[in-house]
Amino acid sequence: MSRVLVGVKRVIDYAVKIRVKPDHSGVVTDGVKHSMNPFCEIAVEEAVKLKEKKFIKEVVAVSCGPTQVTETIRTALAMGCDRGIHVEVSGKDYEAMGPLQIAKIFAALAKKEEASLVILGKQAIDDDCNQTGQMTAALLDWPQGTFASEVTIDGEKVKVVREIDGGLETIKISMPAVLTADLRLNTPRYATLPNIMKAKKKKIANMKPADLGVDMVSRVEVLRVDEPPTRLAGVKVETVDDLVAKLKANGTI
Repeated sequence: MSRVLVGVKRVIDYAVKIRVKPDHSGVVTDGVKHSMNPFCEIAVEEAVKLKEKKFIKEVVAVSCGPTQVTETIRTALAMGCDRGIHVEVSGKDYEAMGPLQIAKIFAALAKKEEASLVILGKQAIDDDCNQTGQMTAALLDWPQGTFASEVTIDGEKVKVVREIDGGLETIKISMPAVLTADLRLNTPRYATLPNIMKAKKKKIANMKPADLGVDMVSRVEVLRVDEPPTRLAGVKVETVDDLVAKLKANGTI
């Protein structure tokens, strides 16, 4: 195996309280702290670990978006990735960009870079789509190991322990393949100051979707974004009879 592509998405930081725009067209992003999607951090850590174990020779961090996503790529480089690719998407294309457009970009890059593995976070914490990895595998016609909590390389095979509703499922797939990282796959490392300084010297290639032959037209239109309704305060009751009386008074029963 020679090369792994790993996706790193820039999202609003998980600790920030999300605010809806006054026109309900989306959420407020200006002046808001952003960071790497937590599941993408796990994907980066797994790719770097595979390199440290000598299973791969190069880890390439990929991100799509405006100029600011280079900060996210630099974080991935400081964690141990070798180089970055910034696919420039801005304006309305960026606002409308969804899993299908990202999957097309990753599929095109996987072919161009002759990657053996594509490792992505299972989902992003902003849109929670959980679709990009599956779509990328479909477009490439590659095997996929999604919701991975353990990854083991054995020659040209990958053993993946998957988290499913009923517990754990173990599968073995052939490379090239697409993997998506679940929460328990690993604990991402912190970028040390020396590695942050080294990351500034690592190369980030810039390109546009058109350079990859990717059409960014979205088939999904967001009609309106609203905050979830405020939950009413609960009421404590002393006895079952009091509970029944309350439910009757509210017309529930």
